[in-house]
Amino acid sequence: QVQLVESGGGLVQPGKSLRLSCAASETIFSFFAMGWYRQAPGKQRELVAGITTGGGRNYADSVKGRFTISRDIAKNTVYLQMNSLKPEDTALYYCHAFKGDNDYWGQGTQVTVSS
Repeated sequence: QVQLVESGGGLVQPGKSLRLSCAASETIFSFFAMGWYRQAPGKQRELVAGITTGGGRNYADSVKGRFTISRDIAKNTVYLQMNSLKPEDTALYYCHAFKGDNDYWGQGTQVTVSS
């Protein structure tokens, strides 16, 4: 059973940074793609950033230039570096992995951007 465990969320002031981590229970090369989604209250879950096995990356327009997705293969971990945070980035952030015909989700980590 694949497990994804997120960490690194919290309360931060606008303009500051946070780094989220997603630790997988198996090698991240076993997944076709991994990524970060977020869901704000009353809104649909949306893709924030994704990375494929080959290292290709994509980002939501709203975070381009501010967020960076990366991975540490030895640690089976994917990261989301979030800089210049804005109040509209406030949401529950989920790690996602796609393998075969299955989607896997972490439990989520809350990010709140507020002064």
